[in-house]
Amino acid sequence: MTEVTKDSDEPIPDSTSSADRSNTGGSLNFIEQIVEDDLASGKNGGRIHTRFPPEPNGYLHIGHAKSICLNFGLADKYGGQTNLRFDDTNPVTEDTEYVDSIKNDVHWLGFDWENEFYASDYFDQIYQFAETLIHKGLAYVDDSTSEEIAAQKGTPTEPGRMSQYRDRSVDENLDLFRRMKAGDYPDGAKVLRAKVDMASPNMQLRDPIIYRIKHAHHHRTGDTWCIYPMYDFAHGQSDAIEHITHSLCTLEFEVHRPLYEWFIEKLTIFPSRQIEFARLNLTYTVMSKRKLKQLVEEGHVNGWDDPRMPTIAGLRRRGYTPASIREFADRIGIAKRDNLIDVGLLEFCLREELNKSTHRVMAVLDEKPLKLVITNYEVGHEEIMRIENNPEDHEAGERDVPFSREVYIERDDFMEIPPKKFFRLFPGGMVRLKGAYIIKCDEVVKDNAGEIIELRCSYIPESRSGSDTSGINVKGTIHWVSVPHAVEAEVRLYDRLFSVENPAADERDFKELLNPTSLAVVRAFVEPSLIESARTGSSTNVQFMRKGYFILDQDSTTDRPVFNRTVTLKDAWAKELKKG
Repeated sequence: MTEVTKDSDEPIPDSTSSADRSNTGGSLNFIEQIVEDDLASGKNGGRIHTRFPPEPNGYLHIGHAKSICLNFGLADKYGGQTNLRFDDTNPVTEDTEYVDSIKNDVHWLGFDWENEFYASDYFDQIYQFAETLIHKGLAYVDDSTSEEIAAQKGTPTEPGRMSQYRDRSVDENLDLFRRMKAGDYPDGAKVLRAKVDMASPNMQLRDPIIYRIKHAHHHRTGDTWCIYPMYDFAHGQSDAIEHITHSLCTLEFEVHRPLYEWFIEKLTIFPSRQIEFARLNLTYTVMSKRKLKQLVEEGHVNGWDDPRMPTIAGLRRRGYTPASIREFADRIGIAKRDNLIDVGLLEFCLREELNKSTHRVMAVLDEKPLKLVITNYEVGHEEIMRIENNPEDHEAGERDVPFSREVYIERDDFMEIPPKKFFRLFPGGMVRLKGAYIIKCDEVVKDNAGEIIELRCSYIPESRSGSDTSGINVKGTIHWVSVPHAVEAEVRLYDRLFSVENPAADERDFKELLNPTSLAVVRAFVEPSLIESARTGSSTNVQFMRKGYFILDQDSTTDRPVFNRTVTLKDAWAKELKKG
């Protein structure tokens, strides 16, 4: 089973050496080596067929993205196929909303599946497999309570005890199982257990439950069934029915593999091969779907697609790109041991892409921006400045930016008493307004409380960018927005959702570890080129000069655009940690 189906809350040590990790320089990871060996030997007819099997009980997260990239990537690399199969064996937790979101996420990441299947497609066949085990004397109906069954299983150091119902006859078991299917018993009254080995050192083999009663409406089969197979019984049989050659699972299912293989042997079905790999654990993040669902339902975040969430929907809304996530999955590789990956690597992959592809635009992020009045610039006069869109991409072209006598600048770009090496604006100092003119600060205007409310400056007419003949060199360049043309916007500054590096390793309730400053909402003034994005609903990434990468949010209106900060220009978080 892959990362998509079950969640672990155990702390994960960062114990993986670089030798255990996949190399992206051409060498094969251990799963690729297995696949190549199987293909070379002609096993499975020299083909590869994988599957991605999510439970439709929540939204996919970045860990699932790793699994998606692995399953679809292997099939693509070796000319095989990948099925999308929903593990819909628990009607209580499943919903078509989750089915639709999962399909949307897989497509958005850039993959398409060969077939779309559901475990519920196979309910009839899986039921027949259960009857086959009963006929062979390898399964029995147990009337014990869940507490009694747990006690019977013993401990890892002590063997289990046989159930008093273990020796029921084949005929009695068939009759009881069919009556379970017919709805004759309430939830919890009986279960079907596989008869394996109550003395096995592997607890998974101590007569596991393979069917339970659930009188619940199923999102696809309705009320047809009131008994449902357990995951350990459904997933291997579904793999066999689909002739999956390589069933890729996370490490917590390594102990389940002997049971997976036991079912294959006893049912004489297609022998899919289960291979385990390390799940993704990311710093400042929780990957438990149960915990993520709790954050949503208790209102700690604004839905599954909250940009602070590690869900694929949240990452997409925050401004992450499919290419950056695929690059991240490729860089972290496939390990045999669990490890903790620095979220900074995910952010690095995104910055690498956005630096090359995004337009640079000007935005002043300040509740009270500082007004700069150019006193020797003609009142009412305006100019259009041609400013390059991206210095990293010469084919990105230029855009028109209006310039006028009054502009807004960031308050941080001015200091009355500057320290050494402060190359922005100060009394008597000179800077260049990006793409426009060199200016000099002549006067500082304050209100009665002593707060600076305006700077009076003069400009050098001969210093216009692109045609500068002034001969004046300045060390600082600052961004600006023309006051009469400025568009007011809301900017949401997102940061890490948790304040500790490894929330899973912390003994406190995980909700106590939430970062109280994970979201700050500020007013901003942006250049008018961005209003077109708000009108059309275009969600193209942009870089606010010297501020970070941003994307238009779905909450935007034509009158008031809303931008989400995707990622800062540099890893400021790591820098602050070093200071602390």
